[in-house]
Amino acid sequence: MNIVFWSLQAVLALLFLAGGSYKAFSFQQLASQFSEVPHGVWQALGFLEMAGGVLLIVPAALKWMPGLTAHAAAVLTLETFALAALYARHSTKMTPENPMIWALVMGVLVAFVAYGRYVLKPVVSVAA
Repeated sequence: MNIVFWSLQAVLALLFLAGGSYKAFSFQQLASQFSEVPHGVWQALGFLEMAGGVLLIVPAALKWMPGLTAHAAAVLTLETFALAALYARHSTKMTPENPMIWALVMGVLVAFVAYGRYVLKPVVSVAA
């Protein structure tokens, strides 16, 4: 089970780093499609996703404050479902081009990682 969590964490970390950098540095297209969200909010969400992507791997891998991994997964779950709700306000078509579908899938996966790292297979820190 630990291999499943590590694999999901690695894939999700890469996805959140990529999506976060897009939101933080190339947000013009997103801001034009979703005008109710200001540019600064898109940038903040992008930086939150990038930080969360790093925290999905680094604390657990180093076994230094590994609880941050579970906390990051929980925060990313909330953020991803909030984005899915925002995307759903614009389109609920079940097509691959709809970002709502991808946000929901990522939200479910990161929620599974959060649950797994809180309850099923927590990472323990190295004793000092």
